[in-house]
Amino acid sequence: MAKLPLFTPIYGIRPAPGRAQEIIAPPYDVMNSDEARELAKGKPLSFLHVSKAEIDLPPGTDPHSEAVYKKAAENFSKMLEQGVLIREGKPIFYVYRLQMGGHIQTGLVVGACVDDYDANRIRKHEFTRPVKEDDRVNQIKFVRAQTGPGLIAYKQIPAVDAIIKKTVKKQPEFSATGAGGVIHTLWTLDDEADIKAVVSAFEEQKAVYIADGHHRSAAASRVKKMMAAERGAAHTGTEPYNAYLAVAFPVDEMKIWDYNRVVKDLNGLTPAAFMARIKESFEVREAAGQAKPSARREFGLYLGGHWYLLKPSVKTPARADDPVKALDVSVLSDLVLDRILGIRDLRKSDRVDFVGGIRGLGELERRVNSGEMAAAFALFATSLDELISVADDNQVRPPNSTWFDPKLADGVVSNPLL
Repeated sequence: MAKLPLFTPIYGIRPAPGRAQEIIAPPYDVMNSDEARELAKGKPLSFLHVSKAEIDLPPGTDPHSEAVYKKAAENFSKMLEQGVLIREGKPIFYVYRLQMGGHIQTGLVVGACVDDYDANRIRKHEFTRPVKEDDRVNQIKFVRAQTGPGLIAYKQIPAVDAIIKKTVKKQPEFSATGAGGVIHTLWTLDDEADIKAVVSAFEEQKAVYIADGHHRSAAASRVKKMMAAERGAAHTGTEPYNAYLAVAFPVDEMKIWDYNRVVKDLNGLTPAAFMARIKESFEVREAAGQAKPSARREFGLYLGGHWYLLKPSVKTPARADDPVKALDVSVLSDLVLDRILGIRDLRKSDRVDFVGGIRGLGELERRVNSGEMAAAFALFATSLDELISVADDNQVRPPNSTWFDPKLADGVVSNPLL
C-alpha cells in the first residue's frame, strides 16, 4: 500500500477571482449559531453558509442534525456550480499570509498525511471530545471536502523559507480582510520543482506539531478509514482523503496569546479567607493597575475590584522533570483551582470558564464586576517551546491553555475527498 509524504499538494477549492472578500469567514468554532446568523446577514456567499449551515434553517435547529450537514453540502455544491468557488486542475500548495496589525506570519496550505498523524509524526498535545469529533466527521462526509484547516507548527526550514519568499513576490490570488481586521492573502505555489522541493524538505523532518485543530485532525483520520473501507480493493493510499487540510507556519512566526481563567465561586470561602489560602503558596502584591503577567510563574488575580500579582513561594515543577506539570496553567490548577477551589477537571467543571488573551484583561474585569464570576486569573502565555516539549514527551496539556491569534479563515482553501 502506498503512503503519502508528510505534506502533499492538494486539489484545492478556493474563491474565484474577485470573490474572496465575500466568501471568507471566521472559523466555525469561534462563534455560536446566533452570532453566525447575524454575521452572515446580507452575505449570501459567506462561507458561514457551509461551515455553520444551521443559519439557513429555522432558529433553534440542532447544529448537529443531519439537516444541517445536508444543507452545508447543498450550499457548497451550489457555490461550485455557480463558479463562485473553483477547483485547481492539478494538486498544488499555497502560500497563506496572515497580517494582524504589525504581526505577520506566512506559511503553507498543505495536505497533511493522515498516516503520519496516526503515527504521531504530526504530534498531538490535547485530548479531543467525541461530540466535536463527530460533528467534524459528519461535516466532511456530507460536504465531501475538508473545509476548515488545522493549524500546524514546524521548525524553521531554510529551503522552504526560500521558496515562500520567492512565491510572495508574485501577484496573489487574493487579499481579503476578515474578522478583526486581519488581512488574509493567498498565493498559488504551483511550480513543479518548488512542489517537489517542499515535499522533500518536509520528508526530512522528524516531526511537526498540531498547534490548533485537534478535532479537525482526528475527524480526518476517521473519515480516511471510512473512505478506505467504502472503496475496498480500489483504495490505493494516495487518494486526496488520505491527507487532511492544514496550514503550516514556522514556529518563529506564530503568536500564542494567554488563555485566562474566570471562576464562578470561591468554594464557600470569603474573599479574605480565599486570600489567606492564596498566601500559603504565593507572594502577593496589590497592583496599581491591571496585573498582566510579564514572565513565567507570574499570575494576575482580580478579586473584589482589585488586581494582585502572584508569584509562587513554594517549589514548582521544572520542565525537564515533567513538561505538563511545569506549565503555568498546570501550576495555577494545582495550587489554586484544585487545592483551594476544588475544581479538579477543567474539561467538565461548569464553575470555570476560559477567556482568550486577545480580549484583554478588561474582559476579565467585566466578567467579575458583572457578578457573573467571583474572581479572574491572568496568565503568561504558554510558549511554543513548552507546547513542543509536551508533544515530544507524548503527553497532553491541560485544556484551553493556548490561544492562537490571528485565526485562519474558513473558505480560503478547501480539500475535496476525491
